[in-house]
Amino acid sequence: MSYLECLLYSRVAVVWQKRDMPSYFGPSLGHIAHLSLLVVLNSMVLFALVILLARTLWCLGGNTTTIEVWEIERHKTLVRRARVFGGYLDGPDGAQIRIQKQEFPYDIGVWNNIRCGMGGSSNIISWFWPLASTPPQGSGLEFEVNGFEESTLSWPPPDPYRMYKPVQRDNYESGFTSGQRYLSQSEEIEAFKIRQQEDFRRRQAGSEAQRRRPFHQRYIQNVEIPNSLDLNESEDGGDSDSGEEGWRDSEGDRLRDFGVDEAIEFYDEDDIPLATLIELKKNRAKS
Repeated sequence: MSYLECLLYSRVAVVWQKRDMPSYFGPSLGHIAHLSLLVVLNSMVLFALVILLARTLWCLGGNTTTIEVWEIERHKTLVRRARVFGGYLDGPDGAQIRIQKQEFPYDIGVWNNIRCGMGGSSNIISWFWPLASTPPQGSGLEFEVNGFEESTLSWPPPDPYRMYKPVQRDNYESGFTSGQRYLSQSEEIEAFKIRQQEDFRRRQAGSEAQRRRPFHQRYIQNVEIPNSLDLNESEDGGDSDSGEEGWRDSEGDRLRDFGVDEAIEFYDEDDIPLATLIELKKNRAKS
């Protein structure tokens, strides 16, 4: 693209130098339109490729991928939020999760990062030589770390908003759900119908993914009621900007901008019936 831009620039320069001469000495109108179209299209593609190259070199120097950059920014957001509540954030069922700042463990220096990204060889010529020997293949499970953090800490750090909510299962000693004794059979039947309605309501409430409210709304609620839960039922409509999955990075991008299903990333949908999940996805696609 750069070579083509140079060739196009040389032709545009000739036309520009002879702009004061009569038109019959220059190219036709069709040629000028074609040349202008090529210059515009090639310049746009070259500009996009330069940005992509700069982004790739930046990530290569930091030994990060796009996903890891998101993880780093997400961790910084959680650390900033945790400072408001004394280093803790609420996890599923109100459990207190300690959030402490962690450094990215795989940033081992600019030169070492580039060397690892280019196959592990320190020979710069071999990076561009197509007949160079194949770099050694590792296991893909172990990578060199910088040693800034303890080896017991994991990356990415824990995210309370992506932890699965434990399912409470009742373990009854017998096959009867209630040990209460009733005076008459009609009273027992009425109590059974009440329990049946309550069970139906619970199943309806659990058939949709519960959506976390944005941090600023939960912060206001926690200031007023410290022990309140921070879960809210799914809102009507397909736009989920009001949920925690609406978090954006420093460039204003969301997970859904890259084709990622945000509900799967942020909410536990294992216990939701498959038919309900398909219906929810269809509603999101229509909206």
